[in-house]
Amino acid sequence: MIFDTGLSSAMEITVNVMMIVLSVALLMAFLRLVKGPTLPDRVVALDLVAAIAVAIFAVYAVVVGQPVFIDAAIVLALIIFLGTVAFARYTERRGRP
Repeated sequence: MIFDTGLSSAMEITVNVMMIVLSVALLMAFLRLVKGPTLPDRVVALDLVAAIAVAIFAVYAVVVGQPVFIDAAIVLALIIFLGTVAFARYTERRGRP
């Protein structure tokens, strides 16, 4: 088992499966980030990597029973949102002379 907690057996299995699936998704998104081919593809992949990191924080917060990690996940999600909006404004203005 990845995490050895006081959770029930079914919950431990669920958490472990979730962490494995999120890890695979993180790897695939990171590969898209590296591969590209265009800047918008890379930005969307970076946004996805950060969103997966938020999900991992949330699962970890549930496992260890520390709500402060949920706060960190919320802050990270807000920063991700602002970054995506900033990139959208950048690409919109880049198209104009």
